[in-house]
Order: sequence, then structure tokens, then C-alpha cells
Amino acid sequence: MAVNSSNTGKKKNVKTKKSPKTKVSRVNMNKLIFVSLLLIILAGYAMYSVVKLLSNPTDIFMVENGKVSLEESAIGYIIRDEVVVQGQNYKNGMEKIKSEGQRTSKNEAIFRYYSNAEDNVIKKIQELSEKIQDVQSQETNIFSSDIKVLDKEIDIKIDAIHNINNIDKIKEYKKDINTSITKKAKIAGDLSPSGSQLRKLIEERSSYEKQLNLGREYIKSPKSGIVSYRVDDLESVLTPDKFSELNKNFLEGLNLKTGQIVASNEERAKVIDNFKSYIATIIDKSKVYDIKEGDSINLRLANQEEIPAKLEFLAYQENNNVLLVFKIEKSVEELINYRKSSFDIIYWSYSGLKVPNSAIIEEDGLSYVVRNRAGYLDKVLVKIKRKNETYSIIGDYDTTELKDLGLTSTQIRSKKNITLYDEILSSPDANQIL
Repeated sequence: MAVNSSNTGKKKNVKTKKSPKTKVSRVNMNKLIFVSLLLIILAGYAMYSVVKLLSNPTDIFMVENGKVSLEESAIGYIIRDEVVVQGQNYKNGMEKIKSEGQRTSKNEAIFRYYSNAEDNVIKKIQELSEKIQDVQSQETNIFSSDIKVLDKEIDIKIDAIHNINNIDKIKEYKKDINTSITKKAKIAGDLSPSGSQLRKLIEERSSYEKQLNLGREYIKSPKSGIVSYRVDDLESVLTPDKFSELNKNFLEGLNLKTGQIVASNEERAKVIDNFKSYIATIIDKSKVYDIKEGDSINLRLANQEEIPAKLEFLAYQENNNVLLVFKIEKSVEELINYRKSSFDIIYWSYSGLKVPNSAIIEEDGLSYVVRNRAGYLDKVLVKIKRKNETYSIIGDYDTTELKDLGLTSTQIRSKKNITLYDEILSSPDANQIL
């Protein structure tokens, strides 16, 4: 049998066909690789953001409650309704009856001037008082019930003086004690064998006391108010009825130093209206923010006390200067020591969630902050309630306001809010927001 040698030892070349299952596996593998790469990139970026935040902790600001205000620093001149009082014998020296800052009624003695040669007269009175006591001490057989009563009154007053800090009350008690001693001496003089000598000493001392009282000049208050001995001769210059005469040249021409305490005077005093005083200042027109006469406002004094005030007078002057005169009815006593002092004008203040202005992003007329929670950043819509040059008070829009802004119901429901103690970026970068 013949054999075809051409096909012997040759293999048939058969093309293998791929199954659909193999194709699906390869597509899934490609998707898996793509998704894995995407997740790696996102995780890397997130890690980069976290590392960047941790390496720059000052970029994070914690939201806290605070106050934002619009203020201007100013130099003020203190204007008061005050009356200077002075007598004829001011060269003799003064004894203060009312202390600095003490209130007085009308016609009440404020201080007195010493009489001529008062020191010598007082010395004579003291010497006679000692002689009277010596004579009394030698009398041991006087048992008048009136003397016993006076002794008891004297002891009570002496004990009381040790527990009193009020100088006026101490003077009153000392006067009562001297009166009781004099009465006691007169009674003892009538009862004792040495009565004529005692009466002579008492009469001599009374004569000197009369001389002392006749020479003294008592100065009484012309009205009720606060007594001050800090007289600077501007009491009739800076007065509430001369606001229109104040201008920058006039006030600077007074040559007063800011914060300088007015020196105490040893010849005169003054009575100040304790219900109100005024602070006048000249500031640039650009620093006057929407304020008019009669408006209420707050001032911060040099001692950092914040007090209410009212704009009593406003006048626009040359060179863009504006005169503002504020009326205050609180802490009037705090300003007695000064004629010129620094203070702050607080045009407005607002409290709430406080954030730096640098943390706010403006987009399409809306304001956002970037919140950081465990490295995840969210851009959160906020409402600016009040702001100054540095900080803002923020809050949330209500539903009606969000609808007016054009947000859909879905956007409103998913909207995030900023709360107390949230961390936000103080200087957000658009590239940091995922």
C-alpha cells in the first residue's frame, strides 16, 4: 500500500479561540488597577493635606465665642460743671473738713482757714488743759454724780475712736470729749477747795478758744456735689456752656499732658456736679462712623472701664476735623483727677462665633469657611453678622434665607453648620479643599 509521505510527521496548525470569560476577567483587572491607582492618589493627597496641616498648626483656628467691635482711640478733655470756692484768709493755711472726692450738701462747711497765730493759741490752750487736769487730779474727795456721768461718756468716746476710720467722725468725737472735760472741770471747780484756781484756768482757756474760733474762716459749699482740691484754673474755661468755642487749636493751646493728675491745691477747693461730666475730643472726619447727636454709645476709659455715654454735641470743623462731646453719667468720680485723658470710642460691638477675616472665602457673593475634622476638609457656608478690619461674627442662615439664596431642598438638607470649638483653616487655600 502506498503511503503519502508529504503529510507524514507534520502537525496540523490549528488557531486557538479565546473564550468570553477570559475577556471579562481582563476588563475587570484593568478597572481594578485604575480604581486602585485612583485611591492611592487620593489617599496620598489626603495624607499630604494632613501632613501639611500638622506641620503648620498655626493655620488652624478654633471657633470660640467672642466680641467684635468698631472702635477708635481718642484723646479727650474733661469738662465739668464745677465751682471754685476760696476765702479771704487763704494765706493762713487750710484745714480740710471734707476729704477729696467726698460729697457735700449746699451750705455745708468744706474746709476752713487757720486764724492768725493759731499755733501759739492752740499751744496755750493745751498748756491750760494740762494745768486743769493737774488740779483735778489732786482732788480726791469729789463724788458728784454729774462728774461720774461725764467720766463714763468720756470713756465711751475714747474707746469708740479706736474703732473708727472716718476722720470727720473722729473730729466730732474729740470735740465731744473736750466739751465733756470742760463741763467736768467746771463742776469740779465748784465742789473742790481749789475751785477758784480751777475756775480761773477754765476762764483763761475759754478766752483763748473764743479767740481761736473768731479768727477761723469756714468756707461753705455753694451747691451740692463732690468736693475736690484739684484746682487747675480751667474750671471757668472748659465749661458745658462753651462747647461751640472748642476747636483743635484752642484745646492744644491749653498745653495739657495726657493722663497727668491735676495737683492738689492748698488754698482753694471746688464743688463738682456728681451726676454728669463731659469728654470732648477732636478726630478726623474719616473716623466718624454713622453717629449723630443724641445717639447712645459706649466709651472705654483709660482704666479699661467701659461705660455708656451719649453724643451731646457734634460739629464739623476745618481741615476735616470733627468735634465730638460725649456726656457721661457713670464713673464721674473716676475723672476728677484728670483734665486730659485717653479713651476709646466704641461705635458698636457684637458677640457670637468669632473667626478671623482671613478664614473667610468669598465666592459668588457668598461667604464660606473651611472646616477641618481629622484631616477632612469641608467648605461650609456661613452668614457674616458683623465684621471689623480683623474679625467677623458668623452664624447660620435659616431655611427661608437659604431658599432666597437659591439653594435647593436637597442642598439645604445636606448643608453643614459651623459650631462652637470647630477647627477651621485661618488662611484656606483652594487647593486644600477636596
